[in-house]
Amino acid sequence: MSAPVAVALEPCSTGENPLWHAGENALYWTDIPAGKLFRFDPADGIYRKVYEGEPVGGFTVQADGSLLLFRVSDFARFDPATGSLSILRTFRDEGMQRFNDVMADPEGRVFAGTIGTDDRGGGLYRVDTDGTVTRLFRGTRVSNGMGFTPDLRRMYWTDSTAKTISVFEYDRATGSLANPAIVHAAGPADGTPDGMVVDAEGNLWSARWDGHAILKIAPDGTVLERHAFPVAKVSALCFAGPDLDQFYVTTAGGGRPESQPLDGALFHLATGTRGPDRFRSRILL
Repeated sequence: MSAPVAVALEPCSTGENPLWHAGENALYWTDIPAGKLFRFDPADGIYRKVYEGEPVGGFTVQADGSLLLFRVSDFARFDPATGSLSILRTFRDEGMQRFNDVMADPEGRVFAGTIGTDDRGGGLYRVDTDGTVTRLFRGTRVSNGMGFTPDLRRMYWTDSTAKTISVFEYDRATGSLANPAIVHAAGPADGTPDGMVVDAEGNLWSARWDGHAILKIAPDGTVLERHAFPVAKVSALCFAGPDLDQFYVTTAGGGRPESQPLDGALFHLATGTRGPDRFRSRILL
């Protein structure tokens, strides 16, 4: 794997949710507290802000190519080309601060995590294609990165509060999750598990907040590799490029008095492995 290279020196306070848009050959990511969404074009190396408004905790690409933004108390369709935004549904749950990491499933549903205002809040929800929201569980405080096994029979989920990654049995027909089991618990020097992806061989790649790294983890939870970053708060990553053999990685900590020049930047590196493209959502299409 190559060394990480900063490709967008935006000093994001909390850069998050990098997502490759295969239809545009471009990368989108968000700075959550700033309420900004950015687009990076690898062809010319230029990035630009495409959205500024209510904070976006996570987003998916819809089947029609638009973006589905999960914000503080709603999810909304956004067209980066025109800037048009339409709220599809408002949603609040007890103890909810805002949406956080989200992920579409093979059928176009969305699993949407939240951050809680206290120990009663924060959890995981499923948004069905008709817009119905089902609470799967809450009381986890900070729900984070997710990914499917290559056979689509199981789903991984990150609990940043407990510093663990769990696996669930996943029913593609219904979207239900069952029989959770912890497969990885972060060690004292590992940092906090944040965003994650699963590669084509079934290995997990976990970004580490305050860990200066991304970790490659086997399905049984064994840490296989550690790839160092020049910043502490490594927040999320995604497979990207025409062959999905590259990583874009978001970081945080930019714009603070103690910030280093690269804190909050977007990084790129070649992976030496491949991953699946993220599924597209089909919410209220």
